[in-house]
Amino acid sequence: MNNEDSATDASEGAAALGDPPITAEKPDAAVGVTGLDHVTLIGSNEADTVEFYRDVLGCSLVLRQPNLDAPHVTHLFFDPGDGRIITFFVEEGRDSTPGPQRTQLGGVHHISFSFDPDRIAEVKQGLEAHGYQYSEFNRGIFYSLYTRDHNGFTVELSTDKYEIPDDRRGEVLALAQQKRVADGSDYAKGEHLKAALEELDLPVEPVDIPDAASGAGGL
Repeated sequence: MNNEDSATDASEGAAALGDPPITAEKPDAAVGVTGLDHVTLIGSNEADTVEFYRDVLGCSLVLRQPNLDAPHVTHLFFDPGDGRIITFFVEEGRDSTPGPQRTQLGGVHHISFSFDPDRIAEVKQGLEAHGYQYSEFNRGIFYSLYTRDHNGFTVELSTDKYEIPDDRRGEVLALAQQKRVADGSDYAKGEHLKAALEELDLPVEPVDIPDAASGAGGL
């Protein structure tokens, strides 16, 4: 039995046990969305929010207007660099609370931003220069830095171990998942990502990243 057969059997077995199938194919869904437009978080005040997301992370502030459902609240729109917008509802008089946040059911645990792996040292220095601590981890198929914003919200800065075309990302990850299941690994690793790229006839371009603790853990 080859790896592809093993992956198929593993996927079918998981589905039989009640786990949803892992695939990049679009499901036959009631709505059928076409992409992620934006994510909105509740922020503190405008000055602190702009200072972190624009001046520290480097997201462009592209729109500022009243919250149309609550005009006394300001709605800030930031572009991280790929047009997928993150927005904040902020209000003057709200103090920033830098302590760790406890995520409630239905809440947002963290947001991950991508960055150029050639700038890892600069990113660390930039966070340190602005007084933000961070931790770093080898997450199997990617490398991550974790920090907290001015409200204690967890922010991840990540880069893949291999370059993945944006329009093939779901396809590559779904195939890497099959290969992970086939060899019994607890989580997807760099070799699974590499094998998926090779099978899809995509360029295999490894990224130079530093050694870091692996597996579970975080800020």
